Amino acid sequence: MSGEYQLAWVGSVAIMTLPAEIDLANAEQVREDLLSAVAQGASQVIADMTATTFCDSAGITALVRVVRRATAHGSGLRLAASAPTVTRVLALTGIDRLIGVYPSVAAALAGAGGDAAVAEPAPSAPGQAGPAGRAPLPG
Repeated sequence: MSGEYQLAWVGSVAIMTLPAEIDLANAEQVREDLLSAVAQGASQVIADMTATTFCDSAGITALVRVVRRATAHGSGLRLAASAPTVTRVLALTGIDRLIGVYPSVAAALAGAGGDAAVAEPAPSAPGQAGPAGRAPLPG
């Protein structure tokens, strides 16, 4: 892990605090750091984006890749995001239909315990239409 992002554990759930901006300059490191939590045996990874105010397409792609790898390893990814600029990008790209998005880490933790406020649909198989008939997401 880069040491730039804080990682905390609540039982088998890993909570990683992400930076204020996720873009081409750091998206690959964000992806690697989130996947390191999966590799450490997290049953669920919560990406704490509550302080994140900007996320570009490189960040979105990183999150899609993480959720696909996490799912393949029997884990999962949830996002805690509250900035309107970030939640809007997540909604416009359809990521909020692929990954559970919660308004806070506490809400994401509650969802990780089985009281999901937002259902996490299974990712589409390659070549199939994505959520709500959309084209497959990058991955």
